Amino acid sequence: MTSSSKSLRLAVIGVGVTVLAGCGSSDQGNARPSGGASGSSGSTASLAADVPAGYDPCKDIPQSVLDSENLRGKDKDDSNASGGIKWRGCGWVQPDGYSPSIRTTNITVDMVRDKKFHDAHEFTISGRQAISARQAHDHPESMCVVNVEMKGGSLEFFLDNPPSNRKTGKLDTCELARTLAEKVVPTMPANV
Repeated sequence: MTSSSKSLRLAVIGVGVTVLAGCGSSDQGNARPSGGASGSSGSTASLAADVPAGYDPCKDIPQSVLDSENLRGKDKDDSNASGGIKWRGCGWVQPDGYSPSIRTTNITVDMVRDKKFHDAHEFTISGRQAISARQAHDHPESMCVVNVEMKGGSLEFFLDNPPSNRKTGKLDTCELARTLAEKVVPTMPANV
């Protein structure tokens, strides 16, 4: 992941933390609910102490999947936010294209749904609940996050796709994220 992409990713996390800070909870992050049932699911979400186990995006995504998207330059991309939110995984770069971070997180699909982010769409991948959303306020067209259900959290696909990218800049970032998720999620064990 390029340093500018990583800086942008951290800025988006900061925006998510700032947005959630006003929700009345000390638990903050890019998809943490205020503790009440505010979303359409009617459920009260609780944050797991750690990210889901059983799938490591840095090791378990088959090289054939990465090659199909021309993803190169794997970098470790772990981070934590206040309130116990965690991400563990890696980031890649597609030459002249988008930059994805694929990470396990203790943020659940229900938590993302409850935040009612802009342009949110729910769907399933390999029988798992998933949601895409444009969580960045400054450049919503160039960033998209897809969260796919796991036990105790989700597998998160964060794509940065500036319009200046020759290969993918004119393509819908959420469609790119969903396509990538549809290639990765079937490689996950059913019990995670």
